[in-house]
Amino acid sequence: MALKPEPTAPFHSVQYALRVLETVSKHRTGVTDAQISRETGLPVGHLASLLLTLRREGYVEQVSDGAYVIGASLLLLGSGAARRQALENKLQQTLDQLRDSVGAAVYISRYVDGEIRVTQYADGPRTPAVNEWVDFRSAAHASAIGKCLLTQLDQNGRRDHLARHKIARLTSRTITSEKVLFSKLDSQPATVPVLDLQEYAMGTVCAAVPLTAGSSAGCLALSLPIEHAHRLRSAADTLNRRAAPVLLSLAL
Repeated sequence: MALKPEPTAPFHSVQYALRVLETVSKHRTGVTDAQISRETGLPVGHLASLLLTLRREGYVEQVSDGAYVIGASLLLLGSGAARRQALENKLQQTLDQLRDSVGAAVYISRYVDGEIRVTQYADGPRTPAVNEWVDFRSAAHASAIGKCLLTQLDQNGRRDHLARHKIARLTSRTITSEKVLFSKLDSQPATVPVLDLQEYAMGTVCAAVPLTAGSSAGCLALSLPIEHAHRLRSAADTLNRRAAPVLLSLAL
């Protein structure tokens, strides 16, 4: 429905914005500003500033051909598959930014139904992901991700996991004693990143920090090739400081 501009009408800017969003939503493959103007009755000049505001807030996005499509902020107001995809995309953007900030591949992992799952990660040509030569589900005792998740379980939970995934020597640095492993997990300060100094794989060092939301165990981790091991501590500290925004992205 075309709008008749009423400058003195209360909330007229909100009404205009809603009509624009309705128009963009109808055109799943994109719609030009000229088409939006025709369908809403808004002058192109007035529309330009409104579209700029909606873009800044993430309610619409402009694609390569200049057309407008609905943005992540609008999708997040909905439900179902579209909202889940928007959440994943938002989290991926957060991980990509974190990867560039710390100069390392970064990972989100959760402990779900008794298993370790890496749910999302961000890597790149200069920040390669770790070579998962042994399934992370079977390497909780050696990887930073696994140890960080195990620290969030009680003794029975840890024993249950290790009963199903036996401790194995993966490198010369791997802890193979359950007693020693549990002692290290118990002495791990909650505010200090958990480290993996070539315990999972030779040539790779890792760090992980907990992402705790209610009773759900999760972690945020990074990996570096051994030639960048001198950056591990500072990268891990950055990872720790940036964990809160990542947790916020997960909670939206």
